[in-house]
Amino acid sequence: MVKIHVAESPRSWETKEIFVHEELHLIMGGEAGQGLDTVSGLLVKAVVRSGRHLLGAQHVMSRVRGGHNNFRLRIGSRPVQGPPDTFHLLAAMSQESVDLHKDKLKDPGIILVDAAWELPAGPGMVPIPFAELASRPVFRNVALLGVIGAMLGLEASLFEEQLKEEFSAKGDKIVSSNLDVLASSMKWAAENAPSLPLPKADDAIKMLSMDGNQAIVLGALAAGVRFCGYYPMSPATSIAEGLVHAAVEMGVVVEQAEDEIAAANMALGASYAGARSIVPTSGGGFALMTEAVSLAGVSETPVVFAVIQRPGPATGLATRTEQADLDLVLYAGHGEFPRAILAPATLEDCFYLTHKAFDLAEKSQGPVFVLSDQYLASAARSVAPFDLDGLAPIATPDLGDTDPGNYRRYNWDGPISPRRIPGHGESLVLADSHEHNETGNIIEDGGIRVRMQDKRQAKMATLLAEVLPPEFSGDEDPDLLLVGWGSSCEVLREVTAKLRDDGTRAACLCFTQVWPLLPDTFMPRLEAAGTVVAVEGNSTAQFAGLLRKTTGFHIQDTVLRYDGRTLTAGFVMERLRPILEAL
Repeated sequence: MVKIHVAESPRSWETKEIFVHEELHLIMGGEAGQGLDTVSGLLVKAVVRSGRHLLGAQHVMSRVRGGHNNFRLRIGSRPVQGPPDTFHLLAAMSQESVDLHKDKLKDPGIILVDAAWELPAGPGMVPIPFAELASRPVFRNVALLGVIGAMLGLEASLFEEQLKEEFSAKGDKIVSSNLDVLASSMKWAAENAPSLPLPKADDAIKMLSMDGNQAIVLGALAAGVRFCGYYPMSPATSIAEGLVHAAVEMGVVVEQAEDEIAAANMALGASYAGARSIVPTSGGGFALMTEAVSLAGVSETPVVFAVIQRPGPATGLATRTEQADLDLVLYAGHGEFPRAILAPATLEDCFYLTHKAFDLAEKSQGPVFVLSDQYLASAARSVAPFDLDGLAPIATPDLGDTDPGNYRRYNWDGPISPRRIPGHGESLVLADSHEHNETGNIIEDGGIRVRMQDKRQAKMATLLAEVLPPEFSGDEDPDLLLVGWGSSCEVLREVTAKLRDDGTRAACLCFTQVWPLLPDTFMPRLEAAGTVVAVEGNSTAQFAGLLRKTTGFHIQDTVLRYDGRTLTAGFVMERLRPILEAL
C-alpha cells in the first residue's frame, strides 16, 4: 500500500490511502523542444539506480518543435511488462498535456502544472512556480526533474552526477546552474508538494537501464560485429550511432553510405572479406535493400539485417510503432532462398537474439533478420546485466587453406559449403550474383542450376534445427488462448494473468521466432484451446495469416492495433470483452 497526499488547495494536504499493487505509474507530457527527453532520461536512470524495476515508453510526434509528446513510466518492485493505461501522476510541461491526459488519472491522482498558467485549483493539482525556480526557461525541465525526484523520495545525488555528465561539455557555469536549479526545486517540493513514495526497492540485483536498440548494439558487439552499413532512418538509426560510440574500442567500422542500396551492398562486401556485418534500417529503407538480400541468398553470404518497424505505407507515421513489415521481410528479395526471422519481445531478447542472428547467419551462410519495432527500440527498461560467459560461440568461416588448388566455394557435397576468406591463404574465393557452379563460375546449364538451387534450399534444415519454439504460459487446455509475436508478447502475458485472476481459463503463446516455423512445437497448443485470438500491431493479422499458410490452422478472432500507438493491457482487455462474453 502506498499513501498519496492529495491537494484540495495548493498548500492544504489530505492523506488518502490507495492500493498501487507495488507499482507507480507516471506520465510526463509537453512539446517537442521543451526538454522532455532530458527529464525522462535522467529520471529513468535515477529510478533504476535506486533499485526499482521500470518501463518507460515514448509517444513522439514527427516534428522538431511543438506538437505534443509524452513519456510514460511504469515503476515496480518486481519486473513490469507493457506500458500503463492509467496514471498516479501527470507532469504537464504544456497546458495541452493537462487536457489530453487528465482523464487517464487514477483517483486520487496528482497533476503538476506551471503556476503561471493560473489554472483553477482542483483536487490533486500542484502549481509549480517555474519562474522562481528556474532563472531561464531552458532550465525548467531540470526544475520539473527536481520536483518529481523529491516527490518520489529519490536522493539528489542520483541526479547530480548525471547532470554533470550531461552538461559537462557546455562548461562549469552551465553545470553549476543546473545543479542550483535541481537543489532549489527539490527543496521547494519537499515543502510544498505531496509525497508519492516509490514501490519497495529490489536490492537483490544491480540493474542497467537501456532501450531495445541499445540491447541490439550490445548483442552485435558480443557476437563480434566488425562492420555496420547504414543510411539513417528512424527508428533504427540509434543502432548505428551506438556502434559508432563503440567503434574505436571494439574495432567496428561504421559507414554511413550515400543510400540504402549502397549500405546493404557494403555490408555484403565486408562479410565476403570476413567481417561480421549488420545493416540497421526500417521498412522504407529496407524496401530499397531487397536486391541485396537476394544477392546474399545466391552468393551465400552471411549478413544480419536489423529491421525496426514503424507504420507505413511510405513515410506513414515516422515516429510511431507497428508490426506491419513481417510480410515484407519474409518475402524480400527475388527468387527463392532460406532465411530466418527473429522477433524479440524483451530487452533480453534484443541482446540474445541479435547474438544468435549472427551465429545463424554464419551457419546458414545467408541473410538473417532481427525484426523489432519502434516501441521496443525506444522504450527504456531496467534489465539485469547480460550473461556474457553463458553465450555460445559464434560459428566461424573456414580459415584454413587445405588443398587450395581444389577449393570449391559452392561445392555440393552438402548444403553448407566451406566458406573461406579471400587473402587467408592461396584459395581462390569467387562470388557472383549470377547462377554459378561449384567453383563460383557463371553457368547457363539447367541441370547445374537445379542442383545448385536444391543445395541452397536444403540449408533450411540448418535453420530448422535451431528454431526457437514459442513460449507458452497459463492454463493447460485453456478456454482462451492469445497468440502474439515480438513486442506484443509482454502485454499478452500481462493480459493472461489478469484473465486468470478473473476466473477465465486463459493462456498465451508468444513467438520470438516467426520464420521458419516448426508446427510440432505449437500446433498441439492451438488445437487444445477453446478459442484462439491473434493479437498483433497491424491491420491484416500478418502472423495469423502466416500460421494459416504454414499449418492450415485458421485463427478467426483477432485484436489488432494499427493507430501507431503501443499495445497495452487495457486496449487488449477492452477488445476481448465481446469474445469473453461469448465463451
